[in-house]
Amino acid sequence: MPASQVIGGRPAGCPHRFCGCGASLHLFGKIIPRLNLAANWLRFPRAAPAPNMAAARRGHVMVLKRHLGGSTWLVWDANSGGGKTRLHARSIAGFVIVDPSGGLL
Repeated sequence: MPASQVIGGRPAGCPHRFCGCGASLHLFGKIIPRLNLAANWLRFPRAAPAPNMAAARRGHVMVLKRHLGGSTWLVWDANSGGGKTRLHARSIAGFVIVDPSGGLL
């Protein structure tokens, strides 16, 4: 399993709780204000786990990068703790997988 890698902190222009904002920047290259709220990611169409899908639940969202086995994925995870953005292994158990390229419902 790869080691956790700190990528950065809170991106400029993102609110204090920045997982949705950071995921928006990572996937779309810009802040999409309605996606700052993690729960709004649940409006995207449901999908099977795959690279660049989002794992969302009320309170947190992260971007899937690579399957590591079982329910564990290497994820791009803004606001993953301590105000950091990390690329690290995380279980997607309890998350809803959505396709951000599918447009908002």
